[in-house]
Amino acid sequence: MKQSSGRRPEARRPRSPAAPPLFVTLTAFFAVSSLASGYLMLSGTGTTASTTSARGGAGLRHQPAPRATEKPERDGRTQVLGDGSTSYTGPQKDQLKPEPLKPGEKPPQFVVFSWDGALQGDDKLFSHYRKTAKAYHAHMTFFLTGIYLLPKAKRDLYAPPQHPRGSAAIDFPTDAHIRDTVEQLTGAWKDGHEIGTHFNGHFCGAKGGGDWSVEEWKSEINQFYDFVGHWKTNTGHTDLAPLPFDLTKEITGGRAPCLEGQANLLKAAKNYGWRYDASSPGDFQIWPTKKNGIWDFPLQMLPYEGGDYQGLSMDFNFLYSQSPESTKGDPAKYPRWQRASVDAYMAGFNRVYYGSRAPLFIGNHFEEWNGGIYMKAVDEVIKNACTKKDVRCVSFKELAAWLDVQKPATLERLRALDPAQSPDWSTTVR
Repeated sequence: MKQSSGRRPEARRPRSPAAPPLFVTLTAFFAVSSLASGYLMLSGTGTTASTTSARGGAGLRHQPAPRATEKPERDGRTQVLGDGSTSYTGPQKDQLKPEPLKPGEKPPQFVVFSWDGALQGDDKLFSHYRKTAKAYHAHMTFFLTGIYLLPKAKRDLYAPPQHPRGSAAIDFPTDAHIRDTVEQLTGAWKDGHEIGTHFNGHFCGAKGGGDWSVEEWKSEINQFYDFVGHWKTNTGHTDLAPLPFDLTKEITGGRAPCLEGQANLLKAAKNYGWRYDASSPGDFQIWPTKKNGIWDFPLQMLPYEGGDYQGLSMDFNFLYSQSPESTKGDPAKYPRWQRASVDAYMAGFNRVYYGSRAPLFIGNHFEEWNGGIYMKAVDEVIKNACTKKDVRCVSFKELAAWLDVQKPATLERLRALDPAQSPDWSTTVR
């Protein structure tokens, strides 16, 4: 496969979805899928049955132990881990301090911008959003794809569940992209952003995450830790500094490719001490709850085209609605499509900002689909939303920590609110 751009290949025509049975008000219910293997639309039906057992994670040098509860002693120096690919440099700085709401206090309006893949490609979008976040005092979640730190020459180290060794539904990175991505991951963590996982091969549909057993998900997770934890060994880039975080502490959640396979993924994730998962196919804008003891942070249905439709809060879903045949649609329509995307994001924001204050989740990709209009739309939303009073643009990790310290009864009352419902906070928060 071509490696020059660090981007996914042009999409084939999407497959037709089944009509979604769970949301009767939805005319269109969009969901992201692999650009290499064709697009899917999620119908909201039950999960696919599990298949064969995992391939055992062949090629792994280690399997991460469950998350330790104690922190390593800090002597003021960097503690290099493993082969020097990662390190412990102390607690991450500039993090939201989780405090329980006081009686009658209106909750902050949390907004989480998250990015699937987290490759620094030729378009330099990773570094762009680091700069944008800094300008508006925002933190974000960057979901790293493990093979984006694995050279194509070492692709056979990857044994994806139910697929041939060394295969993937996306391109392996160039050597330059690996170096640039390591630099951006380092800077992002030091800026206060979260590094999560987008797993490895981005397999969707048949034999993808929706078909994987719990053991196969564990294999995929173990290999992610292995590729990120041994990028120096695999690349030979010993001149670069280690990543400034310990993987077993930094990785606290992820988003599955195409939002598939959450049921078995959640069972697997408990072995790693993860605190949240962002793989749900979608829900209304309501306060989060837990699944299997892990916070569930789904994409959300936002008013689209004046509210006639509900579009999931991800750039791909606007792309699918506007130009389903191609990632390069009619340029004459770009301004209108960009405005429709901005309006949908802001309609979702305003609905909860002036209503229930439920967190808003926005998921995106480092892609310049349709001339980059979805990137420009997000730029505008960050500028408009993150600057408003009481708004906290945070990472999923920060949000999970804040939710953890709230009174369960308060969260139950918040979950009972409709998105646009602004309650009497003195009776809701008490």
